[in-house]
Amino acid sequence: MKAVILTGGEGTRLRAISAGLPKPMMPLLGTPLLERTVALLRENGFDRLCLTLHYQPQVIRDHFRDGSRYGVRIEYREEHTPLGTAGAVLNCADFIGNEKFLVMSGDSACDFDLADLMAGHSKGVTVALAAQAEPLPYGLVITDKAGRITGFLEKPAWERVVTDQVSTGIYALSPDVLSYIPPNTPYDFARDLFPRLLEQGVPMRGRVMDGYWCDIGTPQAYYQCNLDALNGLYHLPGGQEPPRRVLPCRDRARLMRAMGEHLAEFGADFSDGLTVSFAHGKAHLAPLADQSALALEGDSAAVRRLEALAKKLERDM
Repeated sequence: MKAVILTGGEGTRLRAISAGLPKPMMPLLGTPLLERTVALLRENGFDRLCLTLHYQPQVIRDHFRDGSRYGVRIEYREEHTPLGTAGAVLNCADFIGNEKFLVMSGDSACDFDLADLMAGHSKGVTVALAAQAEPLPYGLVITDKAGRITGFLEKPAWERVVTDQVSTGIYALSPDVLSYIPPNTPYDFARDLFPRLLEQGVPMRGRVMDGYWCDIGTPQAYYQCNLDALNGLYHLPGGQEPPRRVLPCRDRARLMRAMGEHLAEFGADFSDGLTVSFAHGKAHLAPLADQSALALEGDSAAVRRLEALAKKLERDM
């Protein structure tokens, strides 16, 4: 599969801590964020990537080269004049060809199942959404019960907020969408293209994703993302797993009860929290004392299975 990563941003708000690095190259627990993004895409079956460049392009080119070191093939498209997010993707049209593709911001951290997002996309646009309790800094996406997008609100004031669904800057797109982007013109997805597609009746769907997402656009968000990775909230792609994952929840005791009821058939041990063994490994689950959250430890596959079950039960409670 193919993906376009938008990596041309300068990161003006991060200048105080970036030492002039392009924003996607900011280190996340010692590894550039963009390297973690490439690893995530590779793990999800994207083996051909195109990176859009503008600010300090050589820093990114020198680091990734042709991508073979990272198990992918990388091409580059450089903008001498900024083209906006959608215009930058149109600049990659020769790379995209006639197949559906993914667009992803290079300055966001996430651990979404992007292969599943692509599998569920058929035509038009599918926007990956995240639920945010404080949505004001983001673009809000309004959907109906079937997930069809009915409107957008870009960074509204509180009195205009009608949803907690925000755009993550990750889109599954069909190639015909490129025909709606004017050539050689600054054009943005949120401000220009998406309202036009909505007006033209192009199929547009929103999908709330399970997992972690963070835009590292401010020093506060950048540092919080590093802390989240250390605490296990953000599952680092590329094989590096934190020693413990923390899963916030509304009612830890009730969720532990529900987990126990579902895992009793697997011979779960309740003597110290909850320990369960699967064919692919063992995991331990216990509530934290200082916050409403569960801590998960153990073999990676088993921990992921427990986490998926806990998230499902939390939604159903």
